[in-house]
Amino acid sequence: MLGAFFALLSAATFGLNIATARRGVIGGTVTQAIAVTNVIGLALLALVAFGFGAYGEFDAMSTEAMAWFATVGVSHFIVGRYATYRSARALGAAQSGPIQQLSLLLALALALIFLGESLTPLSALGIALILLAPLVILRGRKGEKAVTTRSGIKLDYVEGYFWGLVCAVAFGTTPLLVSFGLEGGGVLRGIAGSLLSYGSATTAVIVLMAFPAFRNTVLALDRPTAKWFAATGIFVGLSQLFVFMALSLAPVTVVQPIQRTALLFRVGFSWM
Repeated sequence: MLGAFFALLSAATFGLNIATARRGVIGGTVTQAIAVTNVIGLALLALVAFGFGAYGEFDAMSTEAMAWFATVGVSHFIVGRYATYRSARALGAAQSGPIQQLSLLLALALALIFLGESLTPLSALGIALILLAPLVILRGRKGEKAVTTRSGIKLDYVEGYFWGLVCAVAFGTTPLLVSFGLEGGGVLRGIAGSLLSYGSATTAVIVLMAFPAFRNTVLALDRPTAKWFAATGIFVGLSQLFVFMALSLAPVTVVQPIQRTALLFRVGFSWM
């Protein structure tokens, strides 16, 4: 039950993160968002790990587990997050969600194949209902390439759907990799794992800063946009913390369907 609660908290904070990121990328770039959110997230999780006394988990963590968490840092926090923000910039926070929901199907398939999990008929029905509405929305948009909203923002469906699919693959593989890294550990292992993943992603950002094009883009960040990205970093950091904790307590087939309700939170926070 606690795992499901953490999954719901992850969904809520992830929906809020997408809404604030959308505001940020209107005036900034996705590259800036990646740099700021990873640094903010690392600092946040370092404090959380210290507060909960999770640093001791690193002593008990195998090299293989560390490698899995480090992989998540690059695949999820760099590739997946970049794709998420590119899709949100092209389609808006609410409309970019449906295509990314396909990550649920991938996550469940991998959990059934590699983790030996199973689905009850009731669970399968619930998952089908979660996926139904987004797929209807996608069908309704079929054939559209670009439109402009009443507020003057151009929506590009080709770009948005492409990056949405990249996001779905990156996010869909994350639960499996995290489960491998957890090695049956509890909540403290989840906190330590999330910190390690953020450390890996932030290291990648530091390496990218060596390239002039990346560095100049990040340094051109203006103050109003920086505030939106800072808020995004806090919310997405909390979201990832909660999902790592949820996966340490509950199976992927329970956590992922609940987390996909983030689409509902996206719509609400986007409206706000």
